[in-house]
Amino acid sequence: MPLETVRRRMLQRLHENGFDDLEAAHLVVLQYPGPQGKRPSELAAELQISKQALNYLLGGLERLGYLERRPDPDDRRSKRIALTPKGLAIVPVIRGAVGEIETAWAKQLGRMRFAELRSLLLDINEIT
Repeated sequence: MPLETVRRRMLQRLHENGFDDLEAAHLVVLQYPGPQGKRPSELAAELQISKQALNYLLGGLERLGYLERRPDPDDRRSKRIALTPKGLAIVPVIRGAVGEIETAWAKQLGRMRFAELRSLLLDINEIT
């Protein structure tokens, strides 16, 4: 499945670049567009996972130093997720891994067919 291929490549590149404490489950939280600035409740709804499951993942990423939950300046009862410098450092590694996959797929499908596929997927993403 394409999603699993992408996740495997992302995790492989992250481990190769020294982020070997990350696990596949963490990628759910770190996937594009990422958790930066979101409330945990918003992110849980967006990812379609329970608040409890998300809090478990956030707690792990927080202990590993990739993010922190800060007070929400708009609502003192809420928190906002903020990537730490370590968390921000993984972004180019993840983007590079996705770029590698896209390049390989474009080579196999041809640039025009891959561009069409990518465009259609972006359209579907906008619809849903």
